[in-house]
Amino acid sequence: MPDRQPDPVEEGRFPGYDVLRKRSSMSWNDRTREVVDRRLAVERGPRTLSADAFRCLEAVCAQIVPQNQGPSFAPLAAYVDEGLTLGLGPGYRNAELPEAPEAWAKALAALDATAQREHDAVFAALDDAQQKSLLQRMQKGELSGPEWTDVPPKLFFSQHVLTDIVAAWAAHPSAWSRIGFGGPASPRGYVRMGFGMRDSWEAAEAHPGQEAKAARENRRVR
Repeated sequence: MPDRQPDPVEEGRFPGYDVLRKRSSMSWNDRTREVVDRRLAVERGPRTLSADAFRCLEAVCAQIVPQNQGPSFAPLAAYVDEGLTLGLGPGYRNAELPEAPEAWAKALAALDATAQREHDAVFAALDDAQQKSLLQRMQKGELSGPEWTDVPPKLFFSQHVLTDIVAAWAAHPSAWSRIGFGGPASPRGYVRMGFGMRDSWEAAEAHPGQEAKAARENRRVR
């Protein structure tokens, strides 16, 4: 198993919960372990995008899904780039956009070009407020210029920036820990199906005033 792994979430709705504690339990089968291990071992650098595009993508990801650096950090840019490399996606695309690898490459280049024209620096080098402003204008379709001809900014934002980056975050075990997800139900399944009931191998949600109790229960979840 890769050395780097998410650590327990100590705050939020599922304090003390770490889905990776399930790895050696009967909650997961070999196929689930294989998939999770592969996700944790994804290369951090670009495979399809250029180095410049990848740096821009990292900055965009940090704005869409802010994260703290640490063991639970999810390498979202690497996940998006891997999806482009493997041809992953919904199986369809809007006719106004090129194929995903080309769309991402052109949109990131356009974002850098816009940042360079307006702020004399590439997107990754801008401060937080400047990055937010450019992404908000992209979302509203307010960015313009010849660099955006093949990738309408508003459409690209809704079709790729939001969906691809959020999907990348949701695929990482650290996100599972944060939302109390235990991974595939197979092979263990669920027994207590009634409203408000949970199995002992499911994460306990913290209710106001009961955070410490939920944390204790979650540290035992396997």
